Amino acid sequence: MLHSFSREDGDLRESYRLVIVGAGPAGLSAAARAAQLDRTQKRTSPSYILLEGSAAHAKTIQRYQKGKHVMAEPGFLDLRSDLRFNAGKREEILGAWQEDYQRLTVNVRFNAEVRKITGQRGAFLIESAAGEFAAEHVVLGIGLEGNPRKVGVAGEDGGGVQYQLDDPKEYRDETILVVGAGDAAIENALALAEQNDVWIINRGKEFSRAKDKNLADVLAAINSDAVRLDCLYEAKIKQLTHRPGSPPLAVVLDTASGERSFECHRIIARLGADPPRRFVESIGIRFPNARPDAIPELTARYESNVPGVYIIGSLAGYPLIKQAMNQGYDVVEFIAGNDLKPADYPLLESQLCGLPFELDADALLARLKEKIPMFRALNALAFRELVIESAVHVAYASDGEAREARTKVERLAKKHAAAGKRPRTTHVMREGEIIYSPGEFGTSFFTILSGEVRLEPEPGFGAPAVLHQGEFFGEMSLLSGRPRTERAIAGAACILVETPRRTMVKLMSSNEDVRKGIDWIFIVRELQRHFAPHATLTELRDIVAHLNVRRYKAGETVFSEGETGDALFIVRSGALTLTRRREAGAPLLVAQIPSGELAGEMALMGDPERRETAIATVACELIELKRAAFLDLIELDAASRETLQKEASLRVMNSARMQVRPESSALMNFMMKEGLGEATDVLIIDESLCVGCDNCEKACAETHGGITRLDRKAGATFAEVHIPVACRHCEQPHCMKDCPPNAIKRSVTGEVFIDDTCIGCGNCQSNCPYGVIRMTYEAPKKPGLWAWLLAGLGPGPGEEREYHPTAAAKDKGKKAVKCDACIGVENGPACVKACPTGAAIRVGPERFIDLIEERRG
Repeated sequence: MLHSFSREDGDLRESYRLVIVGAGPAGLSAAARAAQLDRTQKRTSPSYILLEGSAAHAKTIQRYQKGKHVMAEPGFLDLRSDLRFNAGKREEILGAWQEDYQRLTVNVRFNAEVRKITGQRGAFLIESAAGEFAAEHVVLGIGLEGNPRKVGVAGEDGGGVQYQLDDPKEYRDETILVVGAGDAAIENALALAEQNDVWIINRGKEFSRAKDKNLADVLAAINSDAVRLDCLYEAKIKQLTHRPGSPPLAVVLDTASGERSFECHRIIARLGADPPRRFVESIGIRFPNARPDAIPELTARYESNVPGVYIIGSLAGYPLIKQAMNQGYDVVEFIAGNDLKPADYPLLESQLCGLPFELDADALLARLKEKIPMFRALNALAFRELVIESAVHVAYASDGEAREARTKVERLAKKHAAAGKRPRTTHVMREGEIIYSPGEFGTSFFTILSGEVRLEPEPGFGAPAVLHQGEFFGEMSLLSGRPRTERAIAGAACILVETPRRTMVKLMSSNEDVRKGIDWIFIVRELQRHFAPHATLTELRDIVAHLNVRRYKAGETVFSEGETGDALFIVRSGALTLTRRREAGAPLLVAQIPSGELAGEMALMGDPERRETAIATVACELIELKRAAFLDLIELDAASRETLQKEASLRVMNSARMQVRPESSALMNFMMKEGLGEATDVLIIDESLCVGCDNCEKACAETHGGITRLDRKAGATFAEVHIPVACRHCEQPHCMKDCPPNAIKRSVTGEVFIDDTCIGCGNCQSNCPYGVIRMTYEAPKKPGLWAWLLAGLGPGPGEEREYHPTAAAKDKGKKAVKCDACIGVENGPACVKACPTGAAIRVGPERFIDLIEERRG
């Protein structure tokens, strides 16, 4: 019951059971739940108060750009709140909330900025602009709006750089740079592009943190000629200068392809915000580390390390409105002593129900998190979301146990289906079952929650290993795009979390500890594979600590012929070409180094003078290994010397073969310039055998519903080797970046294909550097042979047919199409099978040298 009491100086202090700080979505929802509980308990005065520092509710949303569409994400999560919330315009949502909190007579005090909180559970003192308040419990629902991250260059405080966009209609016919890759940056850029020329400056390789709809919208806009919007990836502002006249800003950007200059009218930076750390720490709340973006560690019930102080919403690491509203509802129920399962509990229950533990999903999740060192860096809520977005696998020792677990999983799945839900369920398997095999492609990442996994590498790829709880695997395919090099087998009591690529990219971009942990183990395993297969993590720890990962843009020189070499390089991703000088003419290409291989090792194994120049064929990441670290590794495993010497001798021999046949080098150089350095399966046509029948194109069309995936006539030719326009199935597919519905997949056998979930945004077409993807309408089905014979429908055998999309196909819109290497088609790609002369072949990088040798013959 509300009451007040006197202090010595005569002032009055209001006292409540609960004080909620911040009237954003989380705080509003908490206050609405408290109001409902008071009504249920028939209280005559409120047991709580909501304190808001501004003059209106939801200050952050009030400052959204006018007319902004607000999404109700995540879509898989039900809303649990006494306030309404559906996707809609900013104005509609704010109006609905105001109607609801007024209807519920929420006890709110505006213009009541909280300045200080002291005390302990049962006796907190809150000092605010509206007076002092006493409380038994405090809920912090404050946002991060007042602490925007800066661009970080000289001159940004001199005008022209803003961190907020109120009304995009205020600006017309300007050139505007929007810096950032999150939802706010995307939404600002889309709105501004309606009447301005807009560039998004994305520091990363993709929009890894965006909501699905925003991702789809921004990619569609970037790829549309009708929208004045473009994007620069892997770019950041390097220099900012104020200049007289218009536009008033001169900007130099550091991009993946070098420096680029812009003149613009303004920069809008939407780089996120950091917690108001000084205020939060003054309450006694601890942060896990000193990084500005760190968030407090919380219990599953949102309680901080200060008993009685709870944190919800953005400050808890959950900026999504629906999640924040659910937390507001839940936290008040928790404080009231009610045992309430979070709204996402059914999803977790389904994910974990097949595990052999007699614990509920919440308790099990907390237990698993503490057992995994890499995930201890995440707060409990972030770990919860990671598991929901992943697949959980469990291995049982006997058929009976596995059968019993599957029955349990199926029973729960039927229960959810009856309620109209279909969450992901536990995948039950047997001990000894193969998780994946050598040579398979995959982009998912595996973490061992319990038990063990056996890794059995292919010969030459390291020694067998047994991984245990808390360790992870699959990082090589995630980071480098290379096929799996080992067989992973489920061991005793094995429980795994398999996390998809997009979730891991998002996690690595937002959590430095996770990224460093994955990078570290990747480097360790590469060192084991190449130099010390039997070395332990402890033995390698000091060596890894002194290594660097170097990044090179396409065309950049890594080292030059004639210089003294003091390091070798492991190609983590991308590819290198090695060239040698000639007395006359262009340098001679003598080798192509794909990802996973060594470059420059000869300088550490003999004469330190570099014999070749190494150039990045495509964008590369290289692990640099200095001489001292190399010698330390060799000392750990003397047997590896012989293997290294054999590999080095083979490379010298291949280089010599290329050097004595300049025409072979020229052909290899041509292939590398055409992007085959990152190809895994490319179509090549021997023009000395090709008769121009176009059977390859016709067969491709017949296999793919009437739409061919290749253009035989287009493409480059050298020495009668023709590379038509067809997918190369790149090691790290450019097209796979930022696909909103995740419609571009890679099969375990390596084929990159587009499934039926494509929404036609066109981003894959723009991202592909080789022009092998196009947007087209669905083709009408071709009448069969009997329809042609009996009714004359369609073209006859061998006849051309003109493609006209139907009205229904146009209604569906254009979709992306590309070569899928005829995945699943018996006897392989149709283009190769249909070639009457054997001119069409498909090859991977391991056959390039052989192909060149065949051309010599």
